[in-house]
Amino acid sequence: MTPNHAGLLPQLSGHQAHPRNPGMPLDLDWVASVQANTSAIERRAATLGGRRSVKKDFQAAWLLKAISLIDLTTLSGDDTTARVQRLCAKARQPVRADILEALGMPGLTTGAVCVYHDMVETAVRALEGSGIPVAAVSTGFPAGLSPWHLRIAEIGESVKAGAQEIDIVISRRHVLTGNWQALYDEMREMRAACGEAHVKAILATGELQTLRNVARASLVCMMAGADFIKTSTGKEAVNATLPVSLTMIRAIRDYEDRTGIKVGYKPAGGISKAKDALLYLALLKDELGHDWLQPDLFRFGASSLLGDIERQLEHHLTGHYSASHRHAMA
Repeated sequence: MTPNHAGLLPQLSGHQAHPRNPGMPLDLDWVASVQANTSAIERRAATLGGRRSVKKDFQAAWLLKAISLIDLTTLSGDDTTARVQRLCAKARQPVRADILEALGMPGLTTGAVCVYHDMVETAVRALEGSGIPVAAVSTGFPAGLSPWHLRIAEIGESVKAGAQEIDIVISRRHVLTGNWQALYDEMREMRAACGEAHVKAILATGELQTLRNVARASLVCMMAGADFIKTSTGKEAVNATLPVSLTMIRAIRDYEDRTGIKVGYKPAGGISKAKDALLYLALLKDELGHDWLQPDLFRFGASSLLGDIERQLEHHLTGHYSASHRHAMA
């Protein structure tokens, strides 16, 4: 990739200085006014692939951008210290050095590494000096049903261990019963427990039944101070989808229009192909603009996605697809 092509997307890596979301008082009238036209949202999402297509150098540039926005994740019961260390090495060097060199992007890293609390210290040590933050899933992930005092304590322990970002899970029952005050109070307290660490609110959208519930839950979490809203834990039967993403992104846009505050977005679960990442990036750019194409306002929660992107980048350079084992994730 020539320097001209490398510059197709501004600020391929690095962060902009956006203020954190301080939140606002709960506005139940605003929440009650939020609706979601499901059929229109689904039609809009279905047309995206046909209307937004990038090829050759432009596609390579967008895929490099996608790498810089990945929260490289391992959330398995059989995680080991060695696995997390390998994942962190992959975050530091997400694509084979010869490929990045040929594309003019040496030094590219992922946006963050996401692990369970027990592996935070391991990840922090492995990423020392890299500038890559560690995100910890917390608050009784994935169900969020552990005792309240333990959920708050878990946040504190993860921050103490060095996590710079905390991915919390909301109580789905508050959304399903329309108890927006309870959701707001819960989110507000979890935001306070995070201190300086940025907080991503996981809505578990596959369990919220309707897009209207998704839109209202998104808004309430932002009112309570969430720095990011995130689709899923990755453990639900249905995780990130384009209709859900469009709903949440438009809630973010409405919140910025009303308050002037930018809130980040993180789709997670089921995004494993490079072509899917391109659709999400196109949707984000269409709806929110260039500001959100940076790691402080957008992340992919993914693991296998990186391997497919690496294969596509090698194909871009050589014209051939390599075996997946040549791009091992961990």
